[in-house]
Amino acid sequence: MRLLKTLRAFWRLVYFALYTIWCISLILFMNLLRGENLNRSMQIRKKWARHLLYAIGVRMEVRGEPPKSPCLIMGNHRSYLDPVVLIHDVVACPVSKAEVSKWPIIGYGAKVTGILFLKRESVNSRKKTLEGIGDQVKNGTSVILFPEGTTHADPQCRSLKPGGFKLAAAENFPVVPVAIEYGNEADYWIGNDTFLPHFLRRFSEKTMKVYVRYGTPMQHDDAEFLRTQTQNWIDKELKEIRNHF
Repeated sequence: MRLLKTLRAFWRLVYFALYTIWCISLILFMNLLRGENLNRSMQIRKKWARHLLYAIGVRMEVRGEPPKSPCLIMGNHRSYLDPVVLIHDVVACPVSKAEVSKWPIIGYGAKVTGILFLKRESVNSRKKTLEGIGDQVKNGTSVILFPEGTTHADPQCRSLKPGGFKLAAAENFPVVPVAIEYGNEADYWIGNDTFLPHFLRRFSEKTMKVYVRYGTPMQHDDAEFLRTQTQNWIDKELKEIRNHF
């Protein structure tokens, strides 16, 4: 059994690498042939996520209506897999920590598909990222934010950082809350857990269950109202999901 799990994990890792390289190559080829087009690249990335997640054993239960109009998608943060889980159903630009840009294969793919990178310790980076978020939404592209700022295993949300909500209130951007939960807490990707050990450990299992709940869009000129409503909604959904485990 242990050998079977090890073989499964290594096969999925190889498949992940080869399929990701193929999709990145397709994006680069299309950019050379037809010019750069972010929406086209994100559509290819969405197909990548849908195929790859299923191929490596991720089984998703999605409820609510994934947003189709430009908005800020605000979610809780369990794992570095969270953005991939969301682009399974939405065409959007995730905001990710800057370190991801240095990951082999993934980092380059992120760069060519519109992911916004944030150096959390840099005030200047946070300011530029917020400006980039505003530009994307104004240009018709949704943005995925994880306003807790880090992954964790707490049963409910940590305090949501206000920056994205202030932007939404000032620009009248819709905010769509989303709750993400995993069927096994071992699937949380937290602390100093690095990519390769985590992948080989968790994707050796036959399947990984992920629950996603989308809320309805909210608009308000009060950032604190948006922040509080988002946090309360996510907490309620996480509690309901966990009650069904």
